[in-house]
Amino acid sequence: MILPRAATCLLLALLVSCATQAPKAPSIGEAYVGPSTLTLRRDLSAKSPIAGTAKHGDKLEILEYQHRLVKVRSPQDVEGWTDLRQLLTPEQMANLRGMADSAAQYPSQGVASVFEPLNMHTEPNRASPSFWQVPENGKVEVLTHKLAPRTQAAAPAPQPIVRKSIPLRKKSKERQPARIGPPPMPPAPKPPADWVALSVPKLDTLQPKPEPKPAAPVPMDDWSLVRTADRHAGWVLTRMLSMAIPDDVAQYAEGHRITSYFPLGKVTDDDQEKTNWLWTTINKGLEPYEFDSFRVFVWSRKHHRYETAYIERNVIGHFPVEVKDAGEAPSFALILEDDDGKLVRKTYSFEGFRVRMVHKEPYAGPAADEMPKPAPGLAPQAAPKTPRSLYARLKDRVARLFRK
Repeated sequence: MILPRAATCLLLALLVSCATQAPKAPSIGEAYVGPSTLTLRRDLSAKSPIAGTAKHGDKLEILEYQHRLVKVRSPQDVEGWTDLRQLLTPEQMANLRGMADSAAQYPSQGVASVFEPLNMHTEPNRASPSFWQVPENGKVEVLTHKLAPRTQAAAPAPQPIVRKSIPLRKKSKERQPARIGPPPMPPAPKPPADWVALSVPKLDTLQPKPEPKPAAPVPMDDWSLVRTADRHAGWVLTRMLSMAIPDDVAQYAEGHRITSYFPLGKVTDDDQEKTNWLWTTINKGLEPYEFDSFRVFVWSRKHHRYETAYIERNVIGHFPVEVKDAGEAPSFALILEDDDGKLVRKTYSFEGFRVRMVHKEPYAGPAADEMPKPAPGLAPQAAPKTPRSLYARLKDRVARLFRK
């Protein structure tokens, strides 16, 4: 009788535990973790104990909203509160993965170093969601550049939620008592017979007012699309990057910022091996193009130092710069603006210490499916319009009256 009694006690304990276990809260939507690590807290307060963590890309179930805070459930069944701005919609997550896939096919313009933790954004905007962080002393590949206005988002981020339909209560069909409204308004008086002449102002008596001062220019930011070693792609502020070209070459930058660099073969000098380099630089930032000068450095066996084999200044150049390694005679191609403002693609050959242009053709730009597609985020505000003067508005009004 001992065995059946023990089995009965165990069964009763299981039944009690199942009865006391609270059912899971129903899900009212879904979202994805934006940052690399997301902290979930037990309560609404930012100082409440940590309930758990989730990683970037984890799918979360949304349980409850409290203004900007949202309660979620992680794949490990951990429930906690977090900020809504740390989450991505399913559409944003799909576009983010699409941007990484397209950026994986884009040519690298050089490796850059990050000297402090750097946030990667879904688009070139400070207010766009930050989904990844490059660690201190990390390395990224620079892909392309974009100049964007430093503006805040025009509207808050869409809530990452797929709401379930809730049946509404049916309104009562009882007939409401009729309400008697106010008496109708009397008819408006007719305009005078010469209303057209009275409506036209005397332009000779109007004193033209000075035009208002133009609006202050919108501050801009330089952004770079970068790719990490684990194939994450996103936008970062360009000023936070430092191109990782060797110091014995970078010392010749003369205060200009290096925007891209490429090896052009190697040279053996006694017991050491040196690399020939092509780089592009820009004198100052905040320009719609990527470089205004390019130079080829070669290692001199005679002087045991780097020397300039070719240089062009005062150009307007755009990414991508492409280098083809053909053994002893590599070549490189650059996209430059011609004297008439049209884009041309110039190909240069590099033979030993000599650089010469071998081909020039019009450049129409890459196809739309070859460009990295940004993930949707918060769109920047448009630049404010300059208000028109009273004199100009009156002239337009008179012209519309005469057209009628």
